[in-house]
Amino acid sequence: MSNLRRQALSAFKKLHRTRQYVFDGDVRALEEARQKINDEFRQNRVVTDQDDIQNKIKLAEECAQELRANVIQAHKREDGVYELRITPETTRMDNVVFNPDAIIESPRKRRGAKPTEGCCGGAAMAALEAEVAARKK
Repeated sequence: MSNLRRQALSAFKKLHRTRQYVFDGDVRALEEARQKINDEFRQNRVVTDQDDIQNKIKLAEECAQELRANVIQAHKREDGVYELRITPETTRMDNVVFNPDAIIESPRKRRGAKPTEGCCGGAAMAALEAEVAARKK
């Protein structure tokens, strides 16, 4: 068995293992992903250019990594709250806590712009200023 064939088979298996891991318990998603993986590999079965095959193998491996890092399952519980299944591979972004004491500067006025009170008549800014004032007390 050639090295490219072995790599392609390895990528195929890796995608299916990733599919089973990421969509665990979701029968519809498991079936749809299985069908898509099989269709894509079947379509590219006739490709003979080695560089093209290498690129497709690399794409399959990147897809498996992307699925593991960015797909999160959510299940709705009886009380109406969604429960997330976050895995160790899931990409997490830093949460920045909102600082209510932050000074928000008004945007600079453009030349020739008509003076306005804001998009909502200034009510949002007034509410924010009132909340900041209330917290300082």
